[in-house]
Amino acid sequence: MPTPAADPFETLNPQQRAAVEHGDEPLLVIAGAGSGKTLTLAARVAQLVLKGADPQRLMLLTFSRRAAIEMQRRTGRLLHQALRLRATHAAPALPWAGTFHSLGARLLREHATQIGLSEHFTIADRADSEDLIGLVRQELGFAAARERFPLKSTCLGIYSRCVNAQAPLAEVLSEHFPWCAAWGPELKRLFRGYVAAKQQQHTLDYDDLLLAWQQLMQEPVLARTLGARFDHVLVDEYQDTNRLQAAILQGLKPDGRGLTVVGDDAQAIYGFRAAEVRNILDFPRQFGAATRVIALERNYRSTAAILDASNAVIALAAERHAKTLWTDRAGHARPLLVTVEDEAAQAAWVADRVLEQREAGIALTAQAVLFRTSHHSAPLELELTRRRIPFVKFGGLKFLEAAHIKDVLAVLRWAENPKSRLAGFRVAQLVPGIGPAAARRLLDAMDAAVDPLRALQGFEPPAAARDDWPALVTLIGSLRREDSPWPAELDAVQRWYQPQLERLHPDDAGLRRADLDQLQRLAAGHPRRERFLTELTLDPPQATSDEAGPPHLDEDYLILSTIHSAKGQEWSAVTVLNVVDGCIPADMATGDAAQIEEERRLLYVAMTRAKYQLALVVPQRFYVTQQARRGDRHLYAGLTRFIPPAVADLFDRCGPVGAEPTAPVLAPAAPRIDIGERLRAAWD
Repeated sequence: MPTPAADPFETLNPQQRAAVEHGDEPLLVIAGAGSGKTLTLAARVAQLVLKGADPQRLMLLTFSRRAAIEMQRRTGRLLHQALRLRATHAAPALPWAGTFHSLGARLLREHATQIGLSEHFTIADRADSEDLIGLVRQELGFAAARERFPLKSTCLGIYSRCVNAQAPLAEVLSEHFPWCAAWGPELKRLFRGYVAAKQQQHTLDYDDLLLAWQQLMQEPVLARTLGARFDHVLVDEYQDTNRLQAAILQGLKPDGRGLTVVGDDAQAIYGFRAAEVRNILDFPRQFGAATRVIALERNYRSTAAILDASNAVIALAAERHAKTLWTDRAGHARPLLVTVEDEAAQAAWVADRVLEQREAGIALTAQAVLFRTSHHSAPLELELTRRRIPFVKFGGLKFLEAAHIKDVLAVLRWAENPKSRLAGFRVAQLVPGIGPAAARRLLDAMDAAVDPLRALQGFEPPAAARDDWPALVTLIGSLRREDSPWPAELDAVQRWYQPQLERLHPDDAGLRRADLDQLQRLAAGHPRRERFLTELTLDPPQATSDEAGPPHLDEDYLILSTIHSAKGQEWSAVTVLNVVDGCIPADMATGDAAQIEEERRLLYVAMTRAKYQLALVVPQRFYVTQQARRGDRHLYAGLTRFIPPAVADLFDRCGPVGAEPTAPVLAPAAPRIDIGERLRAAWD
């Protein structure tokens, strides 16, 4: 038996250690930015295991699969150290570590027969869910309405907020979609049809994974069974949970015993996804006097000057858990407020700054440029490309949104679940000669058949498709066999898809093949097809790259990211674009006090990503695309309301326009002239 180490947690500070050694009572850890949250949570898991907790009976809920993997890696390292295990000896695994959605999917499959679900349900991603609700919208005749009916994306957004916020349709329409309020009865019909279509096709969307799990927890016997199955439930990023997720946790641990939640109300920035900041604010009241609250205030990331400015921004919040971040990290450079004339000047200044810092020894990958909305980086992307500065952008087009990736995944989904009309409709039309009408005729026949595969094999395709149709039937048949080899079956899918790829995308088929090769590499990391489709849908790759020049010739690249995608990350130098009213806060997010407070937290998150250098850029004029008849226009802007004069004094100011980034500098009015008169006079 290995001899335990003297103290595997000797590097923890007193507050971290208190959280790690806490008992079974409800625990809320308020973890400030850069305060060692991940280490603390991993150490608590390791401590529970060292005290005898069964790793099979620990549930660790995170908001990305990567976060769960990192948590397991750190926990394993601590257990190796504590138990003095050999490097070749694997630490105890945590089989129930993952996202709410992924663990929900596993539990629903386990209990599918008890709760009326098919064991072979598939999970629709956001785009497929939009397409399905769009089909129902069309079938109900709403697409032909004489007045403007909400688009499919808006309809899904309304439905999703109702589910995740656990709010009635009328309230959601009134508060978030007032322009759709007149369509309340029609939207109810649409949502009923959408739910029926999903059930008919044995399909769940993202929201169903939480909703069905929450409904499962409403059954006393099942709730007691699941609650007893897990001795401890630990939740990361608790400020990002919605009401549905809070209800699930309440069902698992009604009295809070064995429940640990870690988060920071100052970093609650996902209200647009129905995240509810009140979950973390009200946690102590929810579970009563037994609840312990521990604040992690020591910051290991940023310099004192950056923390002073960040603390000053968030201190103006209307309501928060009190804490003040502090650090002993050396560094005296104050953050910058940089005033520039417009977005072109902003792009030029950022490119200059990036190259200057690179020459000073800060690699491009240690630098990040953050922005409120993805399109805010467009002028900068052009400037970086012009100067041959490579970059990778997070928060833009996602890997799974590419047509060729969706095609191949649709083949796998249809083989996994022949009831999926969305997958079948897409795949059938990949065959030359099969159009929408023939595809619907096929799917209707499969729906009516006891054996959908037999209906597929007996389908009579149009004459134009007769030569190519048998290959697809053979492929689906082989994928449906129990001995279909995974992930080698992707080779067969790619062989079938190759002629379609070259026909549909003749100009860039080679580049798209490289994406499919990447998909195959991703598949190799999953034990079976169902797990691959589930995890890829729930946790897709997030980045798109746009390298200036031939790809892969330079390992160094600048990071561009939306602030939302940057959460949890850190860089040596951070620049934030468009720190003006109308961008931060966004002009669409100033409808009420709660939205404005979330925008304040968004700026705070951006600022606390920086370790040594921070610059907030303030263009005095920027370009706006209007939806109204006024068309596109330039607007003058002032410094964001979140940095009033007292906070601005914590920054150094610079920029070619002037030292005061508060009000636009207007050029003198040009004299009026009559060009027509001059042109006429030229012929006098």
